[in-house]
Amino acid sequence: MTENLIDPAASNETSPSVRPGPTQPNPSNHLLEVRDLHVTFPQPGGAVTAVRGVSYHVDQGEFLGIVGESGSGKSVSSLAVMGLLPSNAKISGDILFEGKSLLGRSDKEMSKLRGEGISIIFQDPLSALTPVYTIGAQISEALRLHDRKLSKAAANARAVELLKVVGIPNPERRAQAFPHEFSGGMRQRAMIAIAIANNPRLIIADEPTTALDVTIQAQILEVLQKAKDMTGAAVVLITHDLGVVAGNADRLAVMYAGRIVETGTVDQVFHAPSMPYTVGLLRSMPNLATAGHTRLVPLEGRPPQLSNLAPGCPFAPRCPVVIEACRSTEPPLTVIGEDPLNSAACLRVAEIASGQLDRTKLYPVPEPVATAERALVAPETVLDVAGLERHFPLSKGSVFKRTIGTVRAVDGVSFDLRTGQTLGLVGESGCGKSTTVMEILELTKPQAGQVSINGRDVATLTARERKALRKEIQVVFQDPMASLDPRLPVQDLVAEPLTVHGVPAKDRLEKVRAVLDLVGLDPSMASRYPHEFSGGQRQRIGIARALVTDPKIVVLDEPVSALDVSIQAGVINLLQDLQEKLGLSYLFVAHDLAVVRQISDNVAVMYLGRIVESGPAEAIFENPQHPYTKALLSAVPVPDPTVERSRTRILLEGDLPSPTEDITGCNFRTRCPLYKLMDAPGKEQCRTQDPQPRAVQNSVVACHHAERIGLLAAGMP
Repeated sequence: MTENLIDPAASNETSPSVRPGPTQPNPSNHLLEVRDLHVTFPQPGGAVTAVRGVSYHVDQGEFLGIVGESGSGKSVSSLAVMGLLPSNAKISGDILFEGKSLLGRSDKEMSKLRGEGISIIFQDPLSALTPVYTIGAQISEALRLHDRKLSKAAANARAVELLKVVGIPNPERRAQAFPHEFSGGMRQRAMIAIAIANNPRLIIADEPTTALDVTIQAQILEVLQKAKDMTGAAVVLITHDLGVVAGNADRLAVMYAGRIVETGTVDQVFHAPSMPYTVGLLRSMPNLATAGHTRLVPLEGRPPQLSNLAPGCPFAPRCPVVIEACRSTEPPLTVIGEDPLNSAACLRVAEIASGQLDRTKLYPVPEPVATAERALVAPETVLDVAGLERHFPLSKGSVFKRTIGTVRAVDGVSFDLRTGQTLGLVGESGCGKSTTVMEILELTKPQAGQVSINGRDVATLTARERKALRKEIQVVFQDPMASLDPRLPVQDLVAEPLTVHGVPAKDRLEKVRAVLDLVGLDPSMASRYPHEFSGGQRQRIGIARALVTDPKIVVLDEPVSALDVSIQAGVINLLQDLQEKLGLSYLFVAHDLAVVRQISDNVAVMYLGRIVESGPAEAIFENPQHPYTKALLSAVPVPDPTVERSRTRILLEGDLPSPTEDITGCNFRTRCPLYKLMDAPGKEQCRTQDPQPRAVQNSVVACHHAERIGLLAAGMP
């Protein structure tokens, strides 16, 4: 963010093309008011209007959530408020802050306002922080730019105070660290410290928790609320996660195709949505409170191209209650009932709001796989992992290297996977999930422990046997675009595993067409390239490639985390249907616990390279026995304001320790909320004895005091 905090006098940057609006004082006395905002970017193939007539306001101390799919215009509209759009952007309408127009102001004037009047928290803190300056120096710079009389020593002292406020441990030492020395959660806290440094009246948070684990996400949201209370600032939170705004926002604005399509309080929008798009978003989200009991309802189709919008309602091609008038008329925001702030942009809003159209039945629930189509599989273990270890030596020196430590990435992991079932492997980033998966997929003798697939120990395989076994276990990666070669058409991408195993060309083509049809793609699309598909379609291509060898085991490494919530539901339903039809076994790696509950039969929770709790999904989610599992579940946001307001979260202090640390006793002790409640003998046991897995209730738990888990009164969804 330092690049936006330079001396205003030194900036000669050209301002975006602007048609200023009126500059008279705002009679309604809103802190921020956006009036009929349009933002257009010239492109060689035609101008793209990313924001089309957006109007909203924020009052002092209010928390506004702006939600919608990727490309809906959320971030562009907020960057327009900050004056951070590129110089070629054409802006019309008006943006009033404290009654004065921001459009048409010079960069020097806007630089005075940024940080002091309005501040922003960016989505990616690593790219927003300058890598060559310490965190403390960047906070000090933000302070001194707006208070020239502040001494360097006073600014540094204030920077340490701010780091302490946002929960950074050892703030005096951490202030001297560089951004790359911070974890993702700590970097985002540092960004919040910069944002609140000058007590702004408005904080814009642009997807501040998107790339973070649920435990860190809960900490960041807690810090953001604390910052709001300390400064008295209003907050605009931009996100695609409806669960995040349910527990934090006062009002919501839902965006689609560059405009706001529904507004209201969180209770109005969540409990009585009146725009079919909002209803679809809410129905497609996995909800931790209900996941696993009902099928998800996908929001079919994809958002329109803003460079070539068809006449009428942009949502019409995806809408389940579309009528002919929708294809020619774009509906304005229509007030619902007596509240002027509750409105929706739909021609049938009156029918939905009155109940004439039942909002719970707008989208049909997909039918489960028919019994006749389900594969009959014998109950047997297809994957058995016992005592798996993967340690990496930590070396120092360029010529004469010496080992100074050990990274215990996987430290004695054991689990098994049965036919036709899904095992969910969950935990924070850095806990060893992906390393465990890579050790299994390598099909070679592990460093320690044993991996058996279909009853065969992989350590005993010959090269030919190993190649043949690879047909039995395939993988679907997290990022479908990165895992598909952009230079190859889909038919070659999907057929690649068959080519490796020497399948004749004619048979390959037939198999590719069959598997594309199986995953819901038209076989005629086989000649297209990956960039011609949507994100959900690309992930279906990845699934097709994994299934083309008829495997028994499919490893799913965060298969839906890179997708919008509206697309996630379709992919999750597809995976469940394929499992029923083909009798597949899934090893499902994820950090989204709502998705894990939706799809998993059994769950294993990892922490610092070890499994700390495992058992049936229902038992883990309904009655967790390990304090780490309980903290993970309490941190998951639920898209229901009533549930969110009634919950008490267990916030884990700090970030995941480094796997290089040699922690005696229980390795979760340094963050464990239950440890703090123990008496002296109990704490001594945690400090000196490494807990071994044991059966407690219906789970296998590695905790000395699992029977006393009831002391943690966390509100479970």
